[in-house]
Amino acid sequence: MTEKEPVSEEVENSSGAVNDTEEENAVQPDAENGTADQTDGAEADERDRRIADLENRLEEEENRRLRILADLDNTRRRANLDKEAMQKYRAQEVLTHLIPVLDNFERGLSVQAESEDAKSLMTGMQMVYRSLDDALKSEGLQEIEAAGLDFDPNFHQAVMTGTDEEKPSGIVLEVLQKGYMLKDRVLRPAMVKVNE
Repeated sequence: MTEKEPVSEEVENSSGAVNDTEEENAVQPDAENGTADQTDGAEADERDRRIADLENRLEEEENRRLRILADLDNTRRRANLDKEAMQKYRAQEVLTHLIPVLDNFERGLSVQAESEDAKSLMTGMQMVYRSLDDALKSEGLQEIEAAGLDFDPNFHQAVMTGTDEEKPSGIVLEVLQKGYMLKDRVLRPAMVKVNE
């Protein structure tokens, strides 16, 4: 019987050991699961951070793309406006140079012709002046009206003042040099004498 007792102790110890091992095994998976949960949580946080970062970068790129498209559209619109202005005012430089020629023609035509040769010369000059004037008007050149109108600094340049009791103050009394416009742009303001 004494031999049986140690066997029962071994059984008890072995069963006790088994129980201890089972408890340790039972505890270990919980610890591993906690670490796994922490690892999964860290990975999820990292993934969320990456997604947020990518979404921010995508939004920045989309905003950049929209700004570039807006700049391109503005550039296109500006180019079209410049092209239209160039077509509208293409003759501006030539007309600016020809305005003094008109002035000289008018001065020449204001001279009184006495002889027959001078009269025929004046007739030829009048024909040239009319054809030049018609050509310039067909390009959009217009004379600025001034005499008898209110002084307008946008179209008139006052170089003298005068006094006329019969007319109100600020009225143009006399045009000293004609002014011209190309469509809606002033090429040269009219030089005028204004009533005080």
